[in-house]
Amino acid sequence: MKSLQPLLADIKFSHTVFALPFAFLGATMAGTLHGAPDWSRFAIQLLFVFICMVLARTSAMLKNRILDRTIDKTNPRTAQRALPSGKVSTKTATILSNIIDLLFVASTSVFGFLWDNWLPLILSVPVLGWLCVYPLLKRFTWLCHIFLGASLAISPVAAAIAIQPETLTDLPIWLLSGAVLCWVAGFDIIYALQDVECDIRDKLKSMPASLGVKPAMLISQVLHCLSIAFLFAVAMSDTRFGWLFQGAIIITAALLIVEHLTVKKWGTTKIALTFFMLNGIVSLVLGVAGIIDLLT
Repeated sequence: MKSLQPLLADIKFSHTVFALPFAFLGATMAGTLHGAPDWSRFAIQLLFVFICMVLARTSAMLKNRILDRTIDKTNPRTAQRALPSGKVSTKTATILSNIIDLLFVASTSVFGFLWDNWLPLILSVPVLGWLCVYPLLKRFTWLCHIFLGASLAISPVAAAIAIQPETLTDLPIWLLSGAVLCWVAGFDIIYALQDVECDIRDKLKSMPASLGVKPAMLISQVLHCLSIAFLFAVAMSDTRFGWLFQGAIIITAALLIVEHLTVKKWGTTKIALTFFMLNGIVSLVLGVAGIIDLLT
């Protein structure tokens, strides 16, 4: 396990905070669809939603690191990562990735065996396939940021389906997914500002490298505006949400404004603030507020 520590550090389990609160919010939207949930059952379901979320994200990050290892080697920001630096072999990372994939599929099967809901298992392999495409897409299209947003946007829908399959046709769940998509795509464009020169050199199709920094940032701002619009649509289409969730949306809008003003003033020198801290707060504030509203 010690030999894997550099690779595990690259995966950054703490970044699961970006998607996990939305997965729990989606699960709670589904679990309270017909009133208060059966807590003994719901608690176990939430546990397996958590396990599946962590495994899916770990699988996606491992595949990203494996597929990007040659690109990372020529980028000063990423050259010391485990794979490009040779601290961990590609073979070891691939074996670990395969193990994580098997654990993810096995975890989704629990919903079938315990609650006769086989949709998570049926969708598990397509989801894994979807999650590993992002590092390939950025070689071909600047829409790669939208695809990454869609990858995290799966989380509330997948969690809702795992809890209550009939929510597959529930509009508020899909509106929440749309909000996550636009939010993630918007801040991924900001994150890509760090690597503009390397992306141009390596012919990678990030928006800042392909379209220019100013047009890319304008798109990021539009995406974040759309995210706020989607969130208000969630609140209006599901009457179970009240003032607390609406207040969280307003706080989110303020945090995103701060994020863009920070980038405008300091560029990528404050990326720890703009990318990690502010967006972590956004997901936690929305997730916690939404869940409290649904349960009270």
